[in-house]
Amino acid sequence: MSHTFKFPHLKAVPLEKAYRLITHGPTVLVSAQDQQHTDVMAAAWACALEFQPAKVTVVLDKSTKTRDIIERSGFFALQVPTRKQLKMVHAVGNMSLYAAPEKLRQSGVELFQFESYDHIPVVQGCSAWLLCKLIPEPHNQQQHDLFIGEVIAAYADDRVFRDGHWYFHEVSDDWKSIHHVAGGHFYTIGEPVSVNDKV
Repeated sequence: MSHTFKFPHLKAVPLEKAYRLITHGPTVLVSAQDQQHTDVMAAAWACALEFQPAKVTVVLDKSTKTRDIIERSGFFALQVPTRKQLKMVHAVGNMSLYAAPEKLRQSGVELFQFESYDHIPVVQGCSAWLLCKLIPEPHNQQQHDLFIGEVIAAYADDRVFRDGHWYFHEVSDDWKSIHHVAGGHFYTIGEPVSVNDKV
């Protein structure tokens, strides 16, 4: 796996600003590895939970191998994929590592690791990454499939996120985040608007 020095646009995001990476409701990729397996899945139900310490939640169905890996390893990453990764996102969201051992290769997933976090695999080509330590909540996990993570590091590509703000309006459509509706149908993020805009 590669390291951050090969990706000059990847910059650390202060943890107190990490929530901004997912508050616009994107479909995310969830990645994790244990002693035996590495997996990536898509999830539509992920959100920020607390500012300090930064925490997130994500819903992971019991049928997914990624969930099993996270429960074993205690770590996972949420990342914000881009429009150019749509087919890959759809593939990892509809293919199980249980049934397809070559899932990541077949889906075209390329992984790397951030320095000092070689136990958390992350997906190349995304616009943002949140590295998380699982906060075990057995009741929530079993009854509601709800997983809570403390964000221990966050990064973003500074071509699209910098100084605590997204700049989707300054980049090509390929960089826009995707938002799953149902049945393989997605929207990309729209145009920026402000309460100070004249209407």
